[in-house]
Amino acid sequence: MYAPIRMPGHLFDEIAAGGGSPEAVAFLVQGERTRRLLLLRELLDVVEADPGILGPLDARRLWPTLEAAAARAPGPVDALLLTPQVGSWLAHTLRRLHGTASGPPLWADAGQIAAVAAAAAVHAGTDADLLLPARGAAVSLPALGMVRLPGPDDAEFRAVRALVSDGTLTVRTEHGPDVVVRPLSEPESGHWLPVHRLDTGPGTSAVQLDDLDPYRDLDEPIAPGRLAPGELRSWHALFQEAAAILRRGGTGPGGLRPEEISRIVPWHAKEGDAELPVPAEGLSASTGDAFASMVIARPRDGLALAETLVHEFQHSKLGALLHLFPVIEDDRSECHYAPWRADPRHLPGLLHGAYAFAGVTGFWRERIGDAAADREGRAPFLFALRRLQTRMVLRTLATRGRLTEPGLRLVARLSETVDGWLREPLEPATVAGARASAVSHRVEWRLRNLRCDEDDRGALVQALRSGAAPVRTGEPLVAPDPGRGYWHDDRVRLYEQRGFTAGRAATGDEMLVAGDPEAARAAYTAQLRDPGPLDPHALAGWLLAHTALHPGDRRLLARPERFAALLEVAPPGHWTRTAHWLAGGPART
Repeated sequence: MYAPIRMPGHLFDEIAAGGGSPEAVAFLVQGERTRRLLLLRELLDVVEADPGILGPLDARRLWPTLEAAAARAPGPVDALLLTPQVGSWLAHTLRRLHGTASGPPLWADAGQIAAVAAAAAVHAGTDADLLLPARGAAVSLPALGMVRLPGPDDAEFRAVRALVSDGTLTVRTEHGPDVVVRPLSEPESGHWLPVHRLDTGPGTSAVQLDDLDPYRDLDEPIAPGRLAPGELRSWHALFQEAAAILRRGGTGPGGLRPEEISRIVPWHAKEGDAELPVPAEGLSASTGDAFASMVIARPRDGLALAETLVHEFQHSKLGALLHLFPVIEDDRSECHYAPWRADPRHLPGLLHGAYAFAGVTGFWRERIGDAAADREGRAPFLFALRRLQTRMVLRTLATRGRLTEPGLRLVARLSETVDGWLREPLEPATVAGARASAVSHRVEWRLRNLRCDEDDRGALVQALRSGAAPVRTGEPLVAPDPGRGYWHDDRVRLYEQRGFTAGRAATGDEMLVAGDPEAARAAYTAQLRDPGPLDPHALAGWLLAHTALHPGDRRLLARPERFAALLEVAPPGHWTRTAHWLAGGPART
């Protein structure tokens, strides 16, 4: 009889506050183990009820093979079932069976259970005689590697017979001699490609660098993409640098023990990536189906990799917690501001972002004074900026989210963490630059993603023309411009650097950051006079410069889309008067 999973309150609070001791993370892993077993049982029940799902494969031998392996080597088989490869495959296959995903022939997706059984037999040293799915000339063994077979390397799926005995795998082939490998110890060869491993130090488990498994991406299966030797060396060097940085950190939010990462998947461009919400060079992503795994585009240095690992592991921790507790009810309406995104987000996405960036904030806090890691001295500014932005999102969650009791406790604990950080002193100039950066991003985001509806716009225009007081308007419409795609607020970089390169004419952004808002406003006005659609970045800059000159008009920054709604009827020469009117009543000189 299985007992209910009950998470001790102090462990919940550790995770909810953004951190997590080894004990707390281990509890999440145990929860993931239970979830995997339930999903595996669901799949096996489906296969037992309808063996035809497996097509040419033999369903009768799967469960006995897994049982025999688990009986002899429960630890290694448990570890196999907890690997990201098994988690992603299992979730994808069940979605296929429920009609919410697509992929290769269904029997090939569902038939990967045979490869899981074969891998379990390899780990346990038990015997097995199974039919496995092969794509072209490749057979994938989850978390172990890929067997290369003689014959045509096409995209066709076929069944191949595999025998396992005492850790040795023998694959029978139609186009040559049997392929025999020892997956646990055999080095790379023409017929065997093992999963790459990244060393985390003596006595700890290595991190997989997976460029082979068909289920390593976030959704549909993909082909293997073996790293070139130079690229592989770069990943090893970057990871060693990142691991050294992480080991110098603490155990609170933003801390990460490198050995807790299970897998890194090097990202590579594919069709459809033009719509990514972030630039490809900064891309990283993860899924709740694959705990402690992350897809990452190779970053520029070890510091960037360390930050990304912390960010994505936060997603994994929260994802595992959400498998245990419902925390938020939401219709997934994408209308909320997230300071780290170019597009609007739904509340579950906002919660994930807040939790991830609480970790990022803690990461930069840990780097303050770590000159070996932070050679450019960016940590104080990034800590100041991220704590402001994360607190803003937590406020949205607390006021707009329909939170369950565990959800209220989660947001409260995370808010306590960030509120404590906000009380920590930093240089006034750093705090001011971070605050200005946060405001700049929010103003531009609203101009790019929100607009007044036609009735509200008409009422504003009529009031302006008549000289009456500005009318109240309702909630703005969420209307992101699909043609603009990803955008980045370049002013953030300038606020961080506190200056710019001399020897050329300064831009509006540079003059604004340098403390000359009058010249900046003139420069933005010149930009906005150009024909064509108004540039949201320049318009945001104009508003920031104007409110620096006229602090009494700062309420414009809360709803900049109202000002944008008037520009078609207010020529540039009247913008200052229009801004005064919109901010406080009848126009002033």
